[in-house]
Amino acid sequence: MLKITKFGGSSTANSEQFKKIKAIIESDEGRKFVCVSASGRRFKGDNKVTDLLCLVVAHRDYHVDYSALLDDIESRYLEIKNELGLTFPVEEKFDILRETIPTDSAAYIISRGEWLTAHLMAEYLGYEYLDAADAIIFHHDGTLNLEATNAAIREVVKKYDHFVMPGFYGGTTDGQIKLLDRGGGDITGSLMASALDADLYENWTDVSGFMSADPSIVENPQAIKKITFDEMQELSYMGASVLHEEAIFPVREKNIPIQIKNTNDPSAEGTIIREIWEPDPQDPLVTGIAGKKDFLSVYINKTKLANSVGFLRTVLSIFEKYGVSVEHIPTGIDSFSVVVNAHDVKDCIYSIVADIKRELEPDKIEINENLALISVVGRNMPQKIGTSGKLLGVVGNAKINVRMISQSSQERTIVIGVENKDFERCVQVIYEAFVNETSAE
Repeated sequence: MLKITKFGGSSTANSEQFKKIKAIIESDEGRKFVCVSASGRRFKGDNKVTDLLCLVVAHRDYHVDYSALLDDIESRYLEIKNELGLTFPVEEKFDILRETIPTDSAAYIISRGEWLTAHLMAEYLGYEYLDAADAIIFHHDGTLNLEATNAAIREVVKKYDHFVMPGFYGGTTDGQIKLLDRGGGDITGSLMASALDADLYENWTDVSGFMSADPSIVENPQAIKKITFDEMQELSYMGASVLHEEAIFPVREKNIPIQIKNTNDPSAEGTIIREIWEPDPQDPLVTGIAGKKDFLSVYINKTKLANSVGFLRTVLSIFEKYGVSVEHIPTGIDSFSVVVNAHDVKDCIYSIVADIKRELEPDKIEINENLALISVVGRNMPQKIGTSGKLLGVVGNAKINVRMISQSSQERTIVIGVENKDFERCVQVIYEAFVNETSAE
């Protein structure tokens, strides 16, 4: 079984973490191709190397001395090198970097964290080093060239039986470094898995998979053992993320499952993400619960709204004019609400309302603030009659006022809106009713 393994910054933070990675790689001969992120935080309050490199760029651009930052980064890599007895010329590479920083691109400087980590990891594992600039190929306009990327990775495999590649960046055809989004190492690993038609994409981090609720709200929430790509996207959108959302697309097209694993607890089962899971009586009704605070809704009422062709389209076009993304649109016979992130409209909400009044002359329009949205997600919910009713019942019994409810057409996601002040308690109530109760059965 061919497994592409990607290790995040927490997994490459220091020499002890390097040792854990080596033990993981050597425990399975299918782990031939490795992707790594720049070294992350070693302890609470520490800095990620990528954050420090971003500061170097900012200091350079504002003509502020950045030598202490570079010294700090160099000392971290020297510590890993010396403690593991490696030979990669860290000092020499930093001497060169100090000379070229004044003219280097920001992307080049910021990518050096992954570059250095991958070089050290390759030597430590006894693997070849593959520079991402030669394998993750971008068009001149900055978009990813998937065809060229797939071809480049497949060509390397003809030469090397094993390799380590840095995540987070690639290169254009004219030799310029191009960065992916922050957290883009997940995407790099996914592209590797897709290009090589891997059997599994392992994403190693510092948690044992997705949790069924936020651990800062629910004490010791259950781990999610099995989840579909659709469920993961729903939960990730509402903040429950341990994987970059864009990382699912390359592997999803090839039907390659993703497994989230914990570098610090490799024996833990983790979470398997795949397109479809066959129904299993042992699976919980609710896969996970996630949410965010600080939304607002614009409530609009107009008599005979159902007969007003184009009314909703016009309202949405006004939000679009101000560059505001709409989250949900709960509807009634003569009314509907437009739910948006409060931060997105903090400077334009009254202009939006004024435009709606002027163009559409609604009978009533109200702004409802301090709204929290909670998503209850589960692929088994459509088969269970009365799930929505039970959800509203348990929330109502807890004396929590539900200000909106929205359910997806596939009935796999129910979103409710409550007051910000009730957010944490509502998540706890739902968890106890749907997750704890199911596990007890």
